[in-house]
Amino acid sequence: MAFVKLLKNAAYFKRFQVQRRRRREGKTDYYARRKMVRQDKNKFNNRKYRFVVRFTNKRCITQCVYATLRGDVVVAAAASNELTHFGIPCGHKNYAAAYATGLLLARRVLKKFGLDEKFKGKEELDGEEYHVEDEENEQRPFKCILDVGLRRTCVGHRMWGALKGAVDGGLHIPHSTKNFPGFKPAEEKGAESEYDAEAHKERIFGSHVKEYMEMLQEEDPTKYEAHFSKFIAEGIDADKMEDMYTEAHEKIREDPEGEKAEKKDITYERDDETMKASDGTEHVRSNKITMEQRKEKVAAKIAAAQAKMMEED
Repeated sequence: MAFVKLLKNAAYFKRFQVQRRRRREGKTDYYARRKMVRQDKNKFNNRKYRFVVRFTNKRCITQCVYATLRGDVVVAAAASNELTHFGIPCGHKNYAAAYATGLLLARRVLKKFGLDEKFKGKEELDGEEYHVEDEENEQRPFKCILDVGLRRTCVGHRMWGALKGAVDGGLHIPHSTKNFPGFKPAEEKGAESEYDAEAHKERIFGSHVKEYMEMLQEEDPTKYEAHFSKFIAEGIDADKMEDMYTEAHEKIREDPEGEKAEKKDITYERDDETMKASDGTEHVRSNKITMEQRKEKVAAKIAAAQAKMMEED
């Protein structure tokens, strides 16, 4: 038999270090997180805030977070499904919804710290580049760092919509226009790049969705009814899209908390393991038992199983 070199010997396994759990699960980029969380020593444990943007299959989630030794602490959060309270009943994961969600979070954070009156943000939405720190204020603006997780930061991604919404809402998030929709890099060396603010504005107000709706409505009505069934059920067509988002932005600026749901006065009565509600519904809830009762229950099951086996023999 030929000589086989042993690559992973005992010394290798003695020195092998298992990666962190969230790295093993592929959930956290610790190289990026370390850079975002690290604070200068001369700042004496000052909080370093992050503007966290995540997308699921159904919604956009934004949070303002700072790190501690015990774990991350969420200052404020906003999800796109909350936009229902502001007049956007569906389409909660497109670019326009991401912008509205970022705007909602920005206004909530500033309201929590009592800065909502000092920093109004950009009230005229034209897609132009805006930095709140350029304005003259006695107080410095609230600063965050963008945290996109494992997402690729490609040009025109929805995460930039959430960022633009937060920036227009009055947060100071360091950024440039090179990843926004409507940005064109320089074709030749030494030439200047172009940024089309009007193209970005169209995305913010859902013009791309509007155009797709109109195209489907003309070419394939069956597909249109299937793809935009929730829009049709809510009575929203292509012509109402821009007005819907404009009104939502105004409502968010007026009151970012939105309308709170009314508490339902429902009482429950227990009948052994059945909970009967005053609205006519029933729920099964197991009774709590002590450790001794649990052991007796297990012993009874084992005895019954043994008796059954003896009968079969």
